[in-house]
Amino acid sequence: MTESTTAHAAGSEYAEPFLLEVLASGGLDAEYVRGEGNTLYLRGENGDEIPVLDFVGGYGSLMLGHNHPEINAYAKELLDGGTPVHAQFSRHPYANDVAAVLNRIIQRERGDDESYYAIFANSGAEANEAAMKHAELDRGLRVAALAEEIDGHITEVTARVADGTAVLPAGLADSAEELAAEVRRRNEAQFARQPLFLVPEGGFHGKLAGSVQLTHNEVYRLPFRALAAQARFVPRDQPGALRKIVQEERATVLDLAVEGGEVQLVERDFPLFTAFVLEPVLGEGGIHELTPAFAREVQEVCAETGIPLVIDEIQTGMGRTGTFLAATRLGLKGDYYTLAKSLGGGIAKAAVMLVRRPLYRGQFELAHSSTFAKDSFSCFVALKVLELMEADGGAVYRAAAERGERLLTMLRSVRDDFPEVVKDVRGRGLMLGLEFHDQSGAAAEPLRQVALSGFFGYFVAGHLLRAHRIRVFPTSSAVNTLRFEPSVYLTDEEIGRLETGLRDVCAVIRDTDGADLAPR
Repeated sequence: MTESTTAHAAGSEYAEPFLLEVLASGGLDAEYVRGEGNTLYLRGENGDEIPVLDFVGGYGSLMLGHNHPEINAYAKELLDGGTPVHAQFSRHPYANDVAAVLNRIIQRERGDDESYYAIFANSGAEANEAAMKHAELDRGLRVAALAEEIDGHITEVTARVADGTAVLPAGLADSAEELAAEVRRRNEAQFARQPLFLVPEGGFHGKLAGSVQLTHNEVYRLPFRALAAQARFVPRDQPGALRKIVQEERATVLDLAVEGGEVQLVERDFPLFTAFVLEPVLGEGGIHELTPAFAREVQEVCAETGIPLVIDEIQTGMGRTGTFLAATRLGLKGDYYTLAKSLGGGIAKAAVMLVRRPLYRGQFELAHSSTFAKDSFSCFVALKVLELMEADGGAVYRAAAERGERLLTMLRSVRDDFPEVVKDVRGRGLMLGLEFHDQSGAAAEPLRQVALSGFFGYFVAGHLLRAHRIRVFPTSSAVNTLRFEPSVYLTDEEIGRLETGLRDVCAVIRDTDGADLAPR
């Protein structure tokens, strides 16, 4: 018996034991032993496999399902052929091939010839961190260039006053040296200001030290507030709110110039904002698609102010909403894109950050690296995934739109039949959400306590797992909203099974005291 088996047999838990307790409280502490398509398999008490219909889909990582046979067969070929995983600091033509294919797809969707350089990563959060770091490197270099330019102007103006080719206007300063010192003093405070990011309210971009600062949920963000640059969160339903925030935070520095032989004090914009970062459909925030009006305002303000736009397509991309990029339908064009999850085909940890070529800073490649990123295995798997996505003129994208519409129609029928239980249904393609009404004021004590626990959606998910062998989860920052992110191979029969389960749980909430939501 191995040490790990001994620990398990003795009931000891060392791997995130608190989380396991939370899962157990909702009846979600299941162990899955096999996955295929949209199905995971539990090991029963007598050793048999129990199928569970999986609508979690690896939080959007399984666009092509669990253990896609063509991807798995290719992965075996790669491993049997000894493809190197660790060949850092060498040529990686397979990574270049991934970047080239992504460029072709994005150019097609954008309808232009804009090209992007690629930085590879292992996860979505890491790809977002890379985008944050690159954007801040770019901002820092622009700030340094601005400071150097102003310093040169100050030196030039001081010299011209000294040689008599320029004069100080009355009241501006007693001497050029005094004016230069005052300009430098005022600018010093601005150059020392901490940068800001802009993010829509409800956004989620990971839980690493940097990316968690862009996550609106305070439970995740506030304990680590001191670790990285901060964000201003922009209301999505208030036209003009973004422009107001940008104006409120607007920063300027002073510069000197000579016009008509006279010294002039000039005000110049200071690049305080590192980037605007957004998801086209807010995932963890409750499955909210950005409105075209909000998307248009973001694009316009970023263009006017020179704030780079980072589009996080980690959960929404790879065809999940019916187009390769969810931003396509909104008309959003990013300076950066981040992709992960389904890029790895359900088996590889593959992610990429794309930077628009005119913004790219080559020195970033030496300032940022990752041991496992850009390896041949994950890149070749990503190429296979992209090949499957693009096959038959993008049949996967069309299927995602059609299957998503069929699933959405079913969810709406449940909402219409249980209006006192279901508050809203929303989303696009195979990224959908069903929001329950808040039950914290319910008359029935068990139902009220489940709602007040803060884990309502998890108790609903536990009931669906126990009673119907259906696996769903709520969104992490909106626990009254269940999310559905199955593979593109979703069948009508699977949709019907989900409908049966949802109608049952809605009846439990409406017609009983809710006691059945908690495991016994």
